[in-house]
Amino acid sequence: MTLNGRTAFITGASRGIGRAIALRLAADGARIVVTGKTVEPHHILPGTIHTVADDICGQGGAAIAVQMDVRDETQVHAAVERALEAFGRIDILVNNASAISLTGTAATPMKRFDLMHQVNVRGTFMCTQACLPHLKRAGGAHVLNIAPPLNLAPRWFAPHVAYSIAKYGMSLCVLGMAEEFRADRIAVNALWPRTLIDTSAMNLVPGADRSRARTASIVADAAHVIVTTDPATCTGRFLIDEDVLRDAGITDLSAYRADPASSEELALDLFL
Repeated sequence: MTLNGRTAFITGASRGIGRAIALRLAADGARIVVTGKTVEPHHILPGTIHTVADDICGQGGAAIAVQMDVRDETQVHAAVERALEAFGRIDILVNNASAISLTGTAATPMKRFDLMHQVNVRGTFMCTQACLPHLKRAGGAHVLNIAPPLNLAPRWFAPHVAYSIAKYGMSLCVLGMAEEFRADRIAVNALWPRTLIDTSAMNLVPGADRSRARTASIVADAAHVIVTTDPATCTGRFLIDEDVLRDAGITDLSAYRADPASSEELALDLFL
């Protein structure tokens, strides 16, 4: 199926994976609600919610930019209402907003701990809750969390336990909500990249090098495959981007390299 007439509400969409997903879904006809905190250009990080919405509209799509902090319940509900005013429905929710700090217990200030849990887990839960009545009315909807497959191996907790707990919290939402919403024809899935993705977050990963990374478009293309699938046939799954694309018949992934001239072995992302 295509996304004509459908509306996608995307968190953390001003840059990186969120931006790439917004552009990809818009290219297939979806109306996009671009949410995030960034409304003015950052001195280091590129992109705002407005530049993303402008890019979509400039390519013939439909989008609105809505400033929203996923930690703020009032702002989340106001953004949902703004989406309904503009497009009348919400069919797809992409919980992409995330905070990261790859620090050990002693090196993680409680302010940073709180930020990761408020954005990653609470934000995902709250945005899903706020969109839920409208997803139920869609007649077949998708919630997609950009979250890793559940893996309780100690090596994924010991170096950065606070971040791991926060990120796996998003994964646990998939585990529970997929079953909770099954009868409502709302699919809830997780999507995670096989390799490092060339975004600003990569700068926080020790030893990360874009010559060993892929572009965010591989995650966006995989997200498009997922949200154009019948919700009844694909829910409660922890999906990896390249596996999704290969199952869809896309076997040559060379175009996704961040550095096309590089022959370096691609680096696996965290939690894999």
